[in-house]
Amino acid sequence: MIKKFTIKGEYITLAQFLKEESVISSGGQAKWYLKENPVKLNGEMEDRRGKKIHPGDELNLAGEEYEFISE
Repeated sequence: MIKKFTIKGEYITLAQFLKEESVISSGGQAKWYLKENPVKLNGEMEDRRGKKIHPGDELNLAGEEYEFISE
């Protein structure tokens, strides 16, 4: 099942998304989380916490799929 995630504004960074979804508790943890856990953005491996995610992007994280939509 694909989860929908609404972006408020033009984009959200990968670290902000991880915080919003309570995967991590602080932005500083994003670097370490991304080193240890595979994350795919639009089918490509992604480990940059500052990577901008835009509406229409798809993310696979810990077996969960997310689709990003605009507000």
